[in-house]
Amino acid sequence: MADLGRGKGAVAAGDSLTAQAAADILRDGGNAFDAALGAMCAATVAEPVLASFGGGGFLLARPADQAPRLFDFFAQTPKQGPSPDGRDFYPIVADFGAAQQEFHIGLGSMAVPGLPHGLFRVHGELGHMPLNRLTEPALSVARDGYDLTPFQEYLFSVVGPIYTATEEARAIFATPGPSGRLLAAGDRFRNPETAGFLDALVHEGPRLFYEGDVARRIVEDCLAGGGSLTAEDLAGYRTEVRAPLAIDFGGASVLTNAPPSSGGLLIAFALKLLEGAEGLRGAWGDQAHLTALARAMAVTDGARRDLSNGGGDGDLAGLLDTAAMNGFRKAFLDHPQVRRGTTHISVIDGAGNACALTLSNGEGAGYVVPGTGVMMNNMLGEEDINPQGFDRWPLDVRLGSMMAPTAVETAERLIVLGSGGSNRIRTAVLQVIVNLLAFGMTASEAVAAPRIHVERGYLDMEPGWPETPAVFDDFPDHRVWPERNLFFGGVHMAALETGGGEVIGAMAAAGDDRRAGCAIVLEG
Repeated sequence: MADLGRGKGAVAAGDSLTAQAAADILRDGGNAFDAALGAMCAATVAEPVLASFGGGGFLLARPADQAPRLFDFFAQTPKQGPSPDGRDFYPIVADFGAAQQEFHIGLGSMAVPGLPHGLFRVHGELGHMPLNRLTEPALSVARDGYDLTPFQEYLFSVVGPIYTATEEARAIFATPGPSGRLLAAGDRFRNPETAGFLDALVHEGPRLFYEGDVARRIVEDCLAGGGSLTAEDLAGYRTEVRAPLAIDFGGASVLTNAPPSSGGLLIAFALKLLEGAEGLRGAWGDQAHLTALARAMAVTDGARRDLSNGGGDGDLAGLLDTAAMNGFRKAFLDHPQVRRGTTHISVIDGAGNACALTLSNGEGAGYVVPGTGVMMNNMLGEEDINPQGFDRWPLDVRLGSMMAPTAVETAERLIVLGSGGSNRIRTAVLQVIVNLLAFGMTASEAVAAPRIHVERGYLDMEPGWPETPAVFDDFPDHRVWPERNLFFGGVHMAALETGGGEVIGAMAAAGDDRRAGCAIVLEG
């Protein structure tokens, strides 16, 4: 972890190559948005299980001299249901070691990707450097390769059946030969086809992916092999831009992902429950703090389920004014939520521009677009968007997500943060915000502190809490993990010290080592 330092920028991301891409761009004079986009491109190669041009994401932009905005370039469902002639859609079992989980992959699991479109939309509005400069780190990593880390080996091992599902996937993610094995720690990973694709994308623009050669190949393979994406689906994709959800908490302004995604709304709801709570007035980790935190998570989880089921909303209606909540409720219900594999990038530059960016490719569909090295998403294989069955997804709908890129601003600090971790995103981000604002922790301390997660009345807890017995009375169904774990998310944060709105340049960054995070502060 990097801590306070004066410089031109602060970066935190889920991999050292991703973070270094952003740092190099900042060092060369790019702004925070340039750096985040460059890191996003690098992540598709450096974090291939979690990010892909075949997936999507959300970028929260807080420019120094403009209104904040949220770019939604997440996946869109097809305009028509599955073909009656057969669908390439089948289950695989992911092995997490202590547990197994079934996922669905194949051509029939793919929704319309948004990442290529989002790259150009954000760059067109907020970028400063030429796009071909921003993609240089990704091109270099894809062509030259890198040695896989133990964390990457673990991710590959969990979803191995997906990354060896097709000949094209095996050519990238397995050792050569008919008896090739999945790549492991220490193996050299290269993806030169992605380098060629990215180079062509920069020169031809998003049309290459949505209407050009790449689009034609996706559509042809779907038509022949049992997928649902059509030329109309791809050509009609657009990045959506909306105002972030904004609330006040503890004297700070909090901006986060707005509905139709649920993650930001649930974080805001939990913060409102905790505001003024007795448990935030004492010491971190005491009985009052831990109990208040767990109860807030439980109430929020119940509200989420009520909202999803269209039932009563209890305290949810009091989160914001009734009219606003009714609008949020409708947006949330109309857009099914995806809660799968994610990674996060946070960047702040010396001018006070700040960016929080969260990405996902689901688990991957197993299908790699021939000639591109791009693994497509499997968002249509998400059970939560198919409550009536996997062949009845809502048509032509932008999917929501638990992803919650977030900015926090006080009179003294500007902070951007976010997390991977599926359903644990909301509780991970919540706890780090509380650590910062209620308990005055530094960036490093706030990210490293032990976490809990409450879902369906069950309490999961990392070790290291000073006091625990009372909370177990409220949550008899619980588990204390033997060590900190990626289950509890991976919060990557960048922070800039300000003084009465004036940038004074002291920066901090923290990468969560639960998910191999990396943080860099650039010295001025």
